[in-house]
Amino acid sequence: MQIITGRERRRSWSEGQKRAIVAAAFAPGAIVADVARRADVCAGQIYRWRQELRSTGGGLSEVVIAAVDDSGNDDAARRPAAAIEIEFAGAVRVRIAVLTPPELAAALRR
Repeated sequence: MQIITGRERRRSWSEGQKRAIVAAAFAPGAIVADVARRADVCAGQIYRWRQELRSTGGGLSEVVIAAVDDSGNDDAARRPAAAIEIEFAGAVRVRIAVLTPPELAAALRR
């Protein structure tokens, strides 16, 4: 239980705390209501924070670095070219070649 005293009756959350709660709520297999209950906020607040994080431009992104499995295969022709892969809401996947100019890559993300 947390008792809030003083003039301000609302709890204030840091940007880092909001990001951590939103990330936990939208992790694969997570249930927003369960995460909200653990953080002692309503589920609607988590959705609001996610919307705010998206509108700031920085957004919320999970980065996964996956190693290429060589398995002793030296066939370079079959190996995919180095690229950055971005998945948008599980619906669209974009592959950006490593040599793509940064301005073009940023425009694709927007």
